[in-house]
Amino acid sequence: MADAVDELKALETTGLAELGAATDETALRAWNTKFFGDKGLMKAALSAIGKIPKDQRAAYGQEANKVKVALETAYESALAAVKEAAMMASLTTNPLDVTLPGRPRPRGRSHPATQILREIYAVFADMGFQVYRTREVETDEYNFEFLNMPPEHPARDMWDTFHTTTKGVVLRTHTSPGQIHVMRESCPNPVRVILPGMCYRYEAITTRSEIQFYQVEGLVIGEGVTMADLKGTLTAFARRMFGPERQIRIRSSYFPFTEPSIEVDIDWPKEDPNRDRLTKGTGWLEILGAGMVHPTVLRNGGYDPDKVTGFAFGMGPQRMLMLKHAIDDIRLFWQNDLRFLRQF
Repeated sequence: MADAVDELKALETTGLAELGAATDETALRAWNTKFFGDKGLMKAALSAIGKIPKDQRAAYGQEANKVKVALETAYESALAAVKEAAMMASLTTNPLDVTLPGRPRPRGRSHPATQILREIYAVFADMGFQVYRTREVETDEYNFEFLNMPPEHPARDMWDTFHTTTKGVVLRTHTSPGQIHVMRESCPNPVRVILPGMCYRYEAITTRSEIQFYQVEGLVIGEGVTMADLKGTLTAFARRMFGPERQIRIRSSYFPFTEPSIEVDIDWPKEDPNRDRLTKGTGWLEILGAGMVHPTVLRNGGYDPDKVTGFAFGMGPQRMLMLKHAIDDIRLFWQNDLRFLRQF
């Protein structure tokens, strides 16, 4: 027993001596591995308790734990002292000037899609429009049937629809379902609203198309509303968004929920070097679709088409941003590339 205890004391003496000779953190880590690693000397000493006679094991174990605690305490003190010395040396070599100003944090800004939406809101607010928001998950009735597209109607092929696992529930393909919601809430009062929101279509992702995108719908209903009112509204909008000299061009089109239906182009500035590329040499660029609200849609919204009329329009704000800044890839809006976003 005496020999075993003497060995423990010798281990303690050796450990403390070697620890005192370690002058940096690397040497201290190596010492710790030598004495307390998986194959370390201290672990071997503790494992040797099985070879000690039973009546002497308690005393040996107490001495072994005493040596272990002494070495661990000495190691922690030495490590703390070495770290403190290293920090002081670093401060002396590279002094810290606490009076220096801090590094400025980059300031967050609105996403370009949000910026163009707010610009559109402001233009229509000045014309007396209110913002009306509707849900993005719709029933088939609101997304198609109430908009004059009964089941099997060929016009449904114009929208590549995301269907959910619940029958008859879809992700809205356009903001037009909001027309029915706002009409049913407002009837029989006049309506003048814009309906912004996200839409979803099952399309191939390319430089010009995405599976999700913003739209801004407009709806005006009242007695005596005419195509001339629609033209005046869109002309005022185009000039506020793209410049006071802009002219619009109206082309006949087809949408199942408007009759007559039109598409609206604006003349693009001749001084813009991207003019020919954007307009394909025509000088005109499509910005939105519109038309007079179909009587069936008015009726589905609760209005009497014999007493009131209305017009509606729909536009893609991201497309407008692309036009204004000659952006040729719509995917940039969703890539969160700071090189792109910082330009706005």
